[in-house]
Amino acid sequence: MMKYLLSTCIICLGYLTISSSCGLNRHFENSRRNTEKEVTILSIKTGADRYSFYLPLLKDKKVGVITNQTGILSNNVHLVDFLIENKISIQKIFAPEHGFRGTADAGEHIIDGKDSKTGLPIISLYGNNKKPKPEQLAGIDTIVFDLQDVGARFYTYISSLHYIMEACAENNIELMILDRPNPNGTIVDGPILEKEFTSFVGMHPIPLLHGMTIGEYGRMINGEKWLKNRIQCNLKVIHCIDYNREMSYSLPVKPSPNLPNDQSVNLYASLCLFEGTNVSVGRGTEMQFQIYGSPFLPKSDFSFTPIPNFGAKEPVYKNQLCFGENLTSIPKVNQLELKWLIKAYNSTSDKSKFFNDFFTKLAGTKRLQQQIIDGVSEIEIRKSWEKGLNDFKEMRKKYLIYK
Repeated sequence: MMKYLLSTCIICLGYLTISSSCGLNRHFENSRRNTEKEVTILSIKTGADRYSFYLPLLKDKKVGVITNQTGILSNNVHLVDFLIENKISIQKIFAPEHGFRGTADAGEHIIDGKDSKTGLPIISLYGNNKKPKPEQLAGIDTIVFDLQDVGARFYTYISSLHYIMEACAENNIELMILDRPNPNGTIVDGPILEKEFTSFVGMHPIPLLHGMTIGEYGRMINGEKWLKNRIQCNLKVIHCIDYNREMSYSLPVKPSPNLPNDQSVNLYASLCLFEGTNVSVGRGTEMQFQIYGSPFLPKSDFSFTPIPNFGAKEPVYKNQLCFGENLTSIPKVNQLELKWLIKAYNSTSDKSKFFNDFFTKLAGTKRLQQQIIDGVSEIEIRKSWEKGLNDFKEMRKKYLIYK
């Protein structure tokens, strides 16, 4: 009897131990899933965090810095403050679209000024002065470039990179890119830009989603000799450590005022095409680039009313009720999605007023607009991109740093 009771107790104890262990494993699995993204981010060392490598290269140099609010180290110290603390002689700050602190609306004119914290002069590289003038570069030996890109052709930080590279090449100035992961780094998709549609929202013959980091992209600009007169700049890329493009990467700071979270960054390229139509992408709400709608779409269960806010002082359809679709909770997309654009066109009240002139600049071709008007299916539209994408992917291989 005692043996039976003892055996029963051992079995029960073993069961409890296994049950407890399973419970801990379930808890660990849940915890792992919840923190997986954080662990991934923490394991990546960006170019800015590799200061033991680049600080000696900047010693005794007169330095210009092009950056904004995204130019931070892993301890949240801003690059400019960090360089000053380490006795690097910064001469000027150059600011891209949205300004040095990243607070300006898209397309808003930014004036030159002075940084209130450091007293350093700030030169705007947006508006009429997209490329630094020789007098603005006088006395500078090296420019450090640190901006967080999101992998879309019309996101203008890579256009600023082009002009900085060109100015550096023309004025015999070294350029150092502190590289950062591309949060859409696995996606290479969309139509290739045609030369006649070159603009600040599309400067090179690449697809709408290029799948490269900004450091890799700089190598491509140089290698393909896309700068004026086919010149090349003296470029050094301080690459990331422990990063591959399959890793998820959640941006620690908003890259621009209307990209508030991971969902907006992931959907940005697909929804930004709406900026060439009469449909709002949620500017003037707290769900920018996660919703779309207009007063000209059919009434539905989802609606929103844009009002002025941070990053959108005069949003499209200000104070007007818009009907559309809420994409805040959909799964992550892994391609350029056209289904929402096609759906909106097919259901708008007046198709003749749907597209505007900006659409072809964003698309980089007239063909996409005509395909949608003609009722070509998304499958057929995507097939029309295949050759261009395959050619680009082959060219791209030469410039990749990461797997």
